Amino acid sequence: MNILAAVPLENCPALVLNADYRPLSYYPLSLWSWQNAVKAVFLDRVNTVCRYERLISSPTVSFQLPSVVSLKTYVKPPTHPAFTRFNVFLRDGFTCQYCGIKHELTFDHLIPRSKGGLTTWENVVTACSSCNLRKGGQMPEIARMKPMQHPRRPTVYDLHTNGRSFPPNYLHESWQDYLYWDIELEP
Repeated sequence: MNILAAVPLENCPALVLNADYRPLSYYPLSLWSWQNAVKAVFLDRVNTVCRYERLISSPTVSFQLPSVVSLKTYVKPPTHPAFTRFNVFLRDGFTCQYCGIKHELTFDHLIPRSKGGLTTWENVVTACSSCNLRKGGQMPEIARMKPMQHPRRPTVYDLHTNGRSFPPNYLHESWQDYLYWDIELEP
């Protein structure tokens, strides 16, 4: 059996770096499937930085799959991320801002929508379903529930920094020089 062919292709994603060799995103980690990475290589849109030992072949060519690619053209990251439920959770460290637990998360409007509160970075915090139910449509002072940190609009840098606290389950050793988590990488 060929050892190089033993690794399933699905286990060979490519880490995608910007032209400055920084990941496009830390959380979620910027990864492409092996198919998208190969397509980008053949379309000359990326440079192959590192390779897996896994070979793929066509009738005319055989080569190692890319494990790290960098874009040939720099993509300027946005200054401020989009307002999404996921980004609110990431901003707040996936932690209820009232009690500190990390499960059954929802988001809560500090000024309830029933009282004119808007769905904005400055008015929404991560809350567990228990705390959200307990606060209900009340103002924080009335409910005696003050968030641990004042909600604010994060920068992309803030979310990347927070994302580094949540490394993915799988990190290939060839990615080590481009990622900044204080963990031991899997072989």
